[in-house]
Amino acid sequence: MNSKRKGTIISPSLLSADFSKLADECADIERGGAKWLHLDVMDGSFVPNISFGAPVIACLRDKTNMFFDVHLMIDEPIRYIDDFVKAGAELITVHTEACSDVAATVKKIRDSGVHAGLTVKPATPVEDILPYLHQLHTVMIMTVNPGFSGQKFMPEMLDKIKTLASERERLGLDFYIEVDGGVGEANAALLCSAGVDVLVAGSGVFGKEDRKAAITALIEKGDNYNG
Repeated sequence: MNSKRKGTIISPSLLSADFSKLADECADIERGGAKWLHLDVMDGSFVPNISFGAPVIACLRDKTNMFFDVHLMIDEPIRYIDDFVKAGAELITVHTEACSDVAATVKKIRDSGVHAGLTVKPATPVEDILPYLHQLHTVMIMTVNPGFSGQKFMPEMLDKIKTLASERERLGLDFYIEVDGGVGEANAALLCSAGVDVLVAGSGVFGKEDRKAAITALIEKGDNYNG
């Protein structure tokens, strides 16, 4: 039995949008039914790519009402929490591997008045997150190696999702389980049947001509799995 929340959430990843018109891209997916926006911040050190930082997020904040789901793929993210809170982040998810003090980083996020999330790279055991579950709004499972969009989904990560769903039910908690990496119509039902609540979709939304249809299809797959 999984403990999936009611109603699948789609969090389109801005990394797959047309960067020459980000405000328009955000408006398009919001009209299409997206409630969350996934914002991948990379520093070129923790992951081998550089994306964007707090100034871009701040520029978009007054252009949309979507929930800002900020994923920090940066070393020692505690240094920049204030910047991203000021920019408009509502959920800040950090990697355990990037933090010299995970507990202090989670506390800093929560004390800043926004939601805290944790994630790990595919090679890192999900057990590294379990001690912090009571303090988290979201736990994100990476189903690709972080750093670039358009990678293929790693099905072996399903065991991590099932572990989280089991712990959530056992402990009576209500954190969201989010998945990032290679998500699309082909695996949305499988993921949600394992307990996933939030699907991060990059090319699966922004790569489609009809974003509304893409978002609707993902929600329907997630909500109507045969579990």
